[in-house]
Amino acid sequence: MTSVGPETTMLYDEKLRVPLRWWVQATMFLASIWLAFVVALPAAVAWGATAVLGAGVVALFLGYGAARVRVEHGVLHAGRAQIPAHLLAAPTALDAEATHRVAGRDANAHAYLLLRPYLKRAVRVTVSDPADPAPYWLVSTRRPDELAAALVAAGAQAG
Repeated sequence: MTSVGPETTMLYDEKLRVPLRWWVQATMFLASIWLAFVVALPAAVAWGATAVLGAGVVALFLGYGAARVRVEHGVLHAGRAQIPAHLLAAPTALDAEATHRVAGRDANAHAYLLLRPYLKRAVRVTVSDPADPAPYWLVSTRRPDELAAALVAAGAQAG
């Protein structure tokens, strides 16, 4: 548990950044594109086109990896969505196989999903609010046990 300020208690905070291997693969892809362009086009055009593609890849990766999972003030924030912890039942930390199953074959079309393909584990939290159309939230994380513990603590604080 991290105390951020006098009235702010952050129980969990994680940014779902794109992994280094994606950046390496994108760099190699851009190098291949540059090589193809420089053979067929004038050097200035090849460099310019590659720079534009590179900027697009950087923007895409930074935007996709900007999703954040937080448990703060008794509220679960997953990406742009949020839900008070007192409206959630006990969370379940899932391993890679269970995450794959719940996100695929056993998925519910009404569930709220914040999934990243480079994160193999997740936390499943059942929504106990009858007015909420989502039966559960499935949230990718690098540390599912810590997120589940933070949600339990937030639920206990909320009463």
